[in-house]
Amino acid sequence: MIRVVLADDERMVRTALRVILAAEPDLEVVGEAATGAEAVSVVREARPDVVLMDVRMPEVDGIRATEQLLATMAEPPRIVVVTTFENDQYVYDALRVGAAGFLLKRAGAEDLVAAVRLVARSDSLLYPAALRGLAAAHGRRWAAAPAAPWVARLTEREADVLRLVAAGLTNAEVAARLGVGAATVKTHVAAVLAKTGARDRTQAVIAAYESGFITPG
Repeated sequence: MIRVVLADDERMVRTALRVILAAEPDLEVVGEAATGAEAVSVVREARPDVVLMDVRMPEVDGIRATEQLLATMAEPPRIVVVTTFENDQYVYDALRVGAAGFLLKRAGAEDLVAAVRLVARSDSLLYPAALRGLAAAHGRRWAAAPAAPWVARLTEREADVLRLVAAGLTNAEVAARLGVGAATVKTHVAAVLAKTGARDRTQAVIAAYESGFITPG
């Protein structure tokens, strides 16, 4: 079973999410929270695999709640931020602190279920076009910053892999594009994460934009 916590200050939203997830045999809602502070408490108690976290909540917003959970739990859950607007500074900041991806509140039931299953497998919920748009809209403050030291430490093949990951390709697709084995790509992705200091692919792509390694557009 994939254990899920729902964090949203609107009861109707939580109820709708619960109904959708409860209909799936492999998904179980193990807790709910109406504020960011409550979300931190509930997650620490329930120990879910995935958290659906609204970014705008009273007391403590979803960004700070995400940051607290990832910084203080030895085995934190995968966190997906849920938002009304995809081009939202809150979403970008949540991804920067370690959220595994984001989901729009208007997403269909199938997309919601697929997203929970995807991140539970430790994959990132990466939407290349949306992430590129977020970086273009909210990452300008880093545009004039000098290149991060990790950029020079990437090998040529690691750089190729990071560009393809940013384009939304899976490991299998990257392997086919580069003519190498999937295991080799997995090794390169692990090296990219280590060098960028990223928790997952989403953070690595954000680091690539903020360092100027990739230019949104």
